[in-house]
Amino acid sequence: MTSLPLIEAAAGRLQGHARVTPLLEAPLLNEAAGRRVLVKAECLQLTGSFKFRGAWSALTALDPAARARGVIAFSSGNHAQGVALAAQRLGVPAVIVMPRDAPAPKIDATRAYGAEVILYDRAGGESREAIGARIVSERGMALVRPYDDAQVIAGQGTTGLEIAAQAAAAGVEAADVLVCCGGGGLSAGIALALAGRAPGMRLRTAEPLGFDDTARSLAAGTRLTNAALTGSVCDAIVTPQPGEITFPILSRLAGPGLAVSDEEALRAMALAFRHLKVVLEPGGAVALAAALYRGTELRAGPVIAVASGGNVEAALFADCLRRHA
Repeated sequence: MTSLPLIEAAAGRLQGHARVTPLLEAPLLNEAAGRRVLVKAECLQLTGSFKFRGAWSALTALDPAARARGVIAFSSGNHAQGVALAAQRLGVPAVIVMPRDAPAPKIDATRAYGAEVILYDRAGGESREAIGARIVSERGMALVRPYDDAQVIAGQGTTGLEIAAQAAAAGVEAADVLVCCGGGGLSAGIALALAGRAPGMRLRTAEPLGFDDTARSLAAGTRLTNAALTGSVCDAIVTPQPGEITFPILSRLAGPGLAVSDEEALRAMALAFRHLKVVLEPGGAVALAAALYRGTELRAGPVIAVASGGNVEAALFADCLRRHA
């Protein structure tokens, strides 16, 4: 299981390879929320999301002989790009299995980082696991899971180490820390890091309405599934259910989960661009949306929102700004 020492070790391997992303604040955003809102801008991380942290952590933790045979990953886009870039920088082959309906810029970027992309029909029920199992068998590649992997969680947890230090520098010792949540790798990693470094912080997951499996699972005390696999503009964090490894961590350390509508995520994207001058994708904006529109469900005082990704299609982003100018 992932632990604080494992996260600290991942931070050592990431040093000089990943960006230390800023904790941003804007007076007019604070005014809109009615409290201090500090935004951890992981949209400025390499590949445009936090996923590079976990990918680099996992690949550099592999036995050199296993790493040399290459890696395979399943992803709709952000994990794909993180693994592809980490593999490229380490000089190893990478195969990424992506749904055919993933956003085109994410597919194109994954190929641009040098990975072999294999597309599958998610809506038609084609199994990415079956495709991956065949490739693992044929090529001997190591599978890098998007969230249910101790080293991936450790890499994502380095975000929490940075939040703890940056929040203290900003004079914030107690706050709800809102994290965009799919399978829970980022949330679980940050929760572990904060428990060790900033015990006054409480992690809260943020998800799209209708795909809030983690919030419902936390309330029920057991892992629940979503009724649908697609149907939200927040594609980056739409997963069937919380992870087997991540959920016990969140059950122990996280507060109640939060959920926001697609429209609220889009409004948060526009406000982030207007006040912070950063570009967010819908799935990367749900934590900020929760900070802005779920204030009555949060503790009093400052709130920290992790802006987890910024890989958005240009047409969608332009439409978002036009509608919410």
